[in-house]
Amino acid sequence: MKTDVKYTDKELIEKVLNKETAIFELIIRRNNPYLYRIGRMYRFNHEDTQDLMQDTYIEAFTHLHQFEGRSTFRTWISKIMLHQCYRKTQKWYSKHMESLENNCQVIENFHNTETSNIVINRELNSVIEKSLLNIPEEYRTAFTLREINGLSVHETAELLEISESNVKVRVNRAKAYLRKEIEKFYLKEEIFGFNLIYCDAMVSRVMHKIKEISPVISVKF
Repeated sequence: MKTDVKYTDKELIEKVLNKETAIFELIIRRNNPYLYRIGRMYRFNHEDTQDLMQDTYIEAFTHLHQFEGRSTFRTWISKIMLHQCYRKTQKWYSKHMESLENNCQVIENFHNTETSNIVINRELNSVIEKSLLNIPEEYRTAFTLREINGLSVHETAELLEISESNVKVRVNRAKAYLRKEIEKFYLKEEIFGFNLIYCDAMVSRVMHKIKEISPVISVKF
């Protein structure tokens, strides 16, 4: 079997649609980091984000035949995840709201300390994550999709259904909220990182769920 990077999204989708259901595992692994960041961006904790990811993958699998390729697959599945987050936010927003006062205090302490340049990456990423959660949602969403998930301006605009110029404005305003000291050191690959252990577990969860809803298809693990 080819490795994940050797398959294009189109090839993966065609194989899944041709009943090679096990190939859907590669789609899961390829998109786990991006969907995880979207869930955390919405202030959902680790467990709730994984539940939302599973629901997103199941919905993507059951509606895969509707993907027409007019946008990238990452944009398409990210939009499903955004809709999942939005629906859950409407019901449980107050339950998952984090304390902004504590976040602001952490950021201020980091800004004032003389040893900020030697803070380890994990601590620094924690500060960035908390500072992002203080940014107004429309700016935080654009920043996360564009700068952290690596979508192009066009893809971000399509996903958020706004103009490309509006994307640039929102991203710039988001950056203005972040301390320049933080911007100099953040590693976008590790922000809201989805550990390999969690990735394996997500693959197992989704593939077993797919097996339940597709009993006529033989899936080997």
